[in-house]
Amino acid sequence: MENIKTYILQNKERFIAELIELLKIPSVSADPAFNQDVIDAAEAIKISLEKAGCDSVEICETDGYPIVYGEKMIDPKLPTVLVYGHYDVQPADPIELWTSPPFEPEIKTTEIHPEGAIFARGACDDKGQMYMHVKAFEYMVQNDCLPCNVKFMIEGEEEVGSVNLKTFVENNTKKLQNDVILISDTGMISNQQPSITTGLRGLSYVEVAVTGPNRDLHSGLYGGAVANPINILSKMIASLHDENNHITIPGFYDKVEDLPIDERIEMAKAPFDIEDYKKALNLKAVYGEEGYTTNERNSIRPTLDVNGIWGGYTGQGAKTVIPSQAFAKISMRLVPNQDWEEITALFAKHFKNIAPEGVTVTVTPHHGGQGYVTPINSIGYQAANKAYTETFGIPAIPVRSGGSIPIVALFEKELKSKTILMGFGLDSDAIHSPNEHFGIFNYLKGIETIPLFYKYFVELSK
Repeated sequence: MENIKTYILQNKERFIAELIELLKIPSVSADPAFNQDVIDAAEAIKISLEKAGCDSVEICETDGYPIVYGEKMIDPKLPTVLVYGHYDVQPADPIELWTSPPFEPEIKTTEIHPEGAIFARGACDDKGQMYMHVKAFEYMVQNDCLPCNVKFMIEGEEEVGSVNLKTFVENNTKKLQNDVILISDTGMISNQQPSITTGLRGLSYVEVAVTGPNRDLHSGLYGGAVANPINILSKMIASLHDENNHITIPGFYDKVEDLPIDERIEMAKAPFDIEDYKKALNLKAVYGEEGYTTNERNSIRPTLDVNGIWGGYTGQGAKTVIPSQAFAKISMRLVPNQDWEEITALFAKHFKNIAPEGVTVTVTPHHGGQGYVTPINSIGYQAANKAYTETFGIPAIPVRSGGSIPIVALFEKELKSKTILMGFGLDSDAIHSPNEHFGIFNYLKGIETIPLFYKYFVELSK
């Protein structure tokens, strides 16, 4: 694999151009208006895998969007790596906050990416990071240095909870059999300091509705006499945290593991400047659960956040009404051992219990998933660390992520294999936000590093 850098240099412009074409497809899985675009993205991935060297590629239909499956089996006696990624993307809203159209990719230089970054929805999450694996695979095939078997499973519903992936995995355990699962849907500390994500938080996502009168009412005639659902909902949400930002749902923390102090000390070795953090977000102060650092709050502690709230009149001018209903979407990030279905039930029970008379409450679960931890003494972790060390010149630091990839726990349960999270994105890449981007350096460095994972995984497996 000595010529990987040369191969990347020779094909750099093509690699970038191919990714840009993929990013032009608005494959927003949450919005039915983009149905055909999501299907088009699946077809584009199929073609890319065929061109890269897969012996067989198929578009596997589900009750939702299809899963693209491809493989190259060179010897059944050799290890098999299963690569997972997703081709669907988040909605681009609010469009007006983008500095360039979200599905018209542009390369721009930034302070963090002086060599340029591709600005587009899905650039980092996850089209850019997923496509690194396709190009790394292409290199290994073209240069006859693929050391093991490879399978690809690229889905189109990750951003809406992977609702049909569970059924697909359960029905195809033999097809998906592997020795390790490789995912790039996470990040690293910086372009100078790589890291490997060893833990993910779980997720419970719900929608709540508070209903008062049977219609919108005149706020002058009825104000002060009937419960206002927006006022009530606001009070209920505010009560979900105490003065120390501790979540008040009974039983919520029963299975939360308090990490030992020595592990917290190891985590604290990751480079972090609180002033740079605040500056990047234009904040005067950080906020969170009492007794924990910022990095602990967003990784090893559970959270509860309102993702959206609405009701009543929000148009131009004034309309003096007491609304009939108020709504909110709420997500809870969970740590390992917290079962997302159990937490969802605890939330629903508590939220209904704290509602005053005069309103009714409904809680509608949307989706969720379990947390995950992978050991740093596994062969997969060691192979990833050796790969990062070779391309970055410095060992990776193990970190726990605040994000969630619910299907990782599912993979271990159904496929009996560990997942290695080799992310190349940065916190500043604005995933799920306007002006999402992915550095050219990161994209190409991923293509350079991934083949080394295969090399070292095979060597360490002997």
